[in-house]
Amino acid sequence: MTRCEATVLCVREVEITEGESRIRRIEVITDQTVFFPEGGGQSSDRGWIIPEDGESDSRARSLAVVDTQIEDGVIRHIAQPNAENEDVCTNGGLKAGDKVLLTIDWERRFGFMQNHTGEHILSGLMHNRYGFDNIGFHLSDNSVTLDVNGQLDEEEILLLEWEANRIVYQNLETEVSYPSDDELMQIEYRSKIEIEGQTRLVTIPGVDVCACCATHVKRTGEIGLIKVVKVIRYHGGMRLFIACGGRAFALMQKRQQRIEEVSHLTNRSQDEIADGVRHLLDEIGALKQKNRDLEYQAAFLRLETIPAAQKDAFLFVGDMDPIVQRNLVNALCERHDGFCGVFAGSDEEAQYRYIIGSRTMDAREMQKILREKFGAKGGGKPVMIQGSVCAGEAQIREILP
Repeated sequence: MTRCEATVLCVREVEITEGESRIRRIEVITDQTVFFPEGGGQSSDRGWIIPEDGESDSRARSLAVVDTQIEDGVIRHIAQPNAENEDVCTNGGLKAGDKVLLTIDWERRFGFMQNHTGEHILSGLMHNRYGFDNIGFHLSDNSVTLDVNGQLDEEEILLLEWEANRIVYQNLETEVSYPSDDELMQIEYRSKIEIEGQTRLVTIPGVDVCACCATHVKRTGEIGLIKVVKVIRYHGGMRLFIACGGRAFALMQKRQQRIEEVSHLTNRSQDEIADGVRHLLDEIGALKQKNRDLEYQAAFLRLETIPAAQKDAFLFVGDMDPIVQRNLVNALCERHDGFCGVFAGSDEEAQYRYIIGSRTMDAREMQKILREKFGAKGGGKPVMIQGSVCAGEAQIREILP
C-alpha cells in the first residue's frame, strides 16, 4: 500500500531538534496510516498529507511529512507545510475530524524494502553458515550498515555475496507471520532484542527467520542486486556496508564511470588498471627520489656559503622534503657549534616548518622562545626539535641567536 484515506484525530504545533536548532513543525495523528515509523534500525517513511475537502487547491495545501515516529503505540506524522502553505501556526489548515489522503514517498520506501530484505538474506546466511549474529543494523537515506560478532576474510565475503544474490535469483517468497506464544516456542528465529507482546516473524524459506517490525519486498527477486560495498573490523567483529536494489545499481554505474576514467588516464584496459596505477606510482616514487636528490645537492651547496667558524647557523629555504631538511640540519650541526636549524616555507604564507638541533646546547630552549614569541607548535629532545611557526623570515631572524 502506498496511500490511504484517514481521519485526523489530533493536530498540533511541536518543536523538534535539527542539528543545533529548534524548528517548529506540525504533528498529525490519524485513525490509520500507511507510514512506517522509525524502528528496527530502519529510518521512517516520508510523504504527504493531502486535505480531502473537495477544493481544487487541496494538493497545494498538502503537508510534507519529514519524519514518522511511534510513541506508546501511537504513530505521529511530523510534517511541514509546503512552499504555498507555510503557516505553521494554523497547523497547516488541518483540524481534528478532517479527511485526508496519506501518501508515502514510494521510491524511497521501496529502496528501504530492498535494502532491509537484502540485510535479512546476508544476516541469515552468516548465521547459518558461520554461526555469526547480527548485533546492529542501520538503514538510512545515505547508508546501510550491518554489524556482525565475527569476522570473515575476503574470499568468504565474496562467497557470501555470491550466495546472497543466488537467493535473489531464486525469487523466494518473503513470508510474514504472527505466531502465538506456544507456536513461537517451537520456532528457531533471530532476534536482537527481547520482544514484549505479539512477535512478527519475517521468513525467507531456507535462508532466514527473524523477528522484525520493518518493511520488506514480497519476493527476493524484487531486490535485484545485493552488493557488499566495504568491510571494516569493528568491536572485535566486523561492520558491513551494503547496497541493495536501486542503490546498488546506482553505485555500480558510478563506479563503472570512475573505472573508465582511470582506464583512460592510465592508458590501460579496465582489467589492467591496477597495473597501470602501480606503474604510475612507481614513476612518481622515482621522480620524488630524483627531486629529493636534487634538493639535497642544492641544499648542501648552500652550506659552503656559511663561514666554517660561525656559531649558530640557520637557513631559510622553500618547501623541502622533511628527510632532506633533517639531513641538512645534521650536516650543519657537524660543522657549527651552538644552534643550527633549517626553516622550510615562505613569507607569502608566513609559515615555516622548522628543525633545529645542537651538539652543545639544549635545542628545547629555541622551542620555548619560538612558542613564547609566535605561538609555535612543536617539540622534541635536547639534541633536536621540530615544529611549525606562523611568522615571516625577518621576524624569526630577530629572535634567533
